[in-house]
Amino acid sequence: MSLDVAGEVAVALRDGRAVVALESTIVAHGMPWPHNLETALAVEADVRAGGAIPATIAIVDGRLKAGLSRGEIERIARGGRDVAKASRRDMPIVVARGGTGATTVAATMIVAALAGIRVFATGGIGGVHRGAQASFDISADLAELARTPVAVVCAGAKAILDLRLTLEYLETQGVPMIGYRTDRLPAFWSRDSGLALDTRVDTPDEIARIMSAKWSLGLTGGVVIANPIPERFDLPRETIERAVESALREARERNIGGKALTPFLLERVNALTGGDSLASNVALVRNNASLAASVAVAYAALADSRA
Repeated sequence: MSLDVAGEVAVALRDGRAVVALESTIVAHGMPWPHNLETALAVEADVRAGGAIPATIAIVDGRLKAGLSRGEIERIARGGRDVAKASRRDMPIVVARGGTGATTVAATMIVAALAGIRVFATGGIGGVHRGAQASFDISADLAELARTPVAVVCAGAKAILDLRLTLEYLETQGVPMIGYRTDRLPAFWSRDSGLALDTRVDTPDEIARIMSAKWSLGLTGGVVIANPIPERFDLPRETIERAVESALREARERNIGGKALTPFLLERVNALTGGDSLASNVALVRNNASLAASVAVAYAALADSRA
């Protein structure tokens, strides 16, 4: 198998210690240089501060990597949009060609599961795109959440999406969407989308118990932990909605779609909010990494107590 697990990560997994997977698409496609490198390194530091080992995931020179060196992270960050955006369908092509790819939520979940990592922190998951009734544009992240046993800590789904349909899709696929200290679905840059969640939890220990219960029952797929952006970085929903609608109009006028759509929309929303959305994006990713570390520690302790 074309999988390399970094030494520190392999030792932690062998010893039953907490490990948190981190994606690389946010580094290559989600933020501009040098903010992307600074954020990637800060997120790894946040995971360590929470008592877990970070494992940033990517495809490098045809190898799946669970745990990147500082040089590999910088290579992905400097490459930016020139680095392939790799989801499930792209992985065999990038590997066969010896290429380098930044892994999406879906691809990161796959590599994490192959390595034995159960907890993953990201910014926001993909979902059902607005207008999907006509375009059928639904992120592969959702199908992956239905099949791959990894818990994903995020700030909800990206606000550029149809959040109501995304929730419906996850419910149909049997994927729990858990609100961390909230009864409402976060909307990425905003703490409250206006949509209610069925399940709220208030401690990482309870999240770990839910994860353990799901997989011990033989149920496939992951768990989504929706963690609202820190309050001081919360952007008004009305401001974000205006920016998203404007960005979507631009995308339609320029015939931008497929894998290029999400990075374009994120970039335009950042520009239209005067850079506020980028600062919020950094804050929410770091907040998610800290919670993911706590969840990974709780899950490792739970597994150890049952051994």
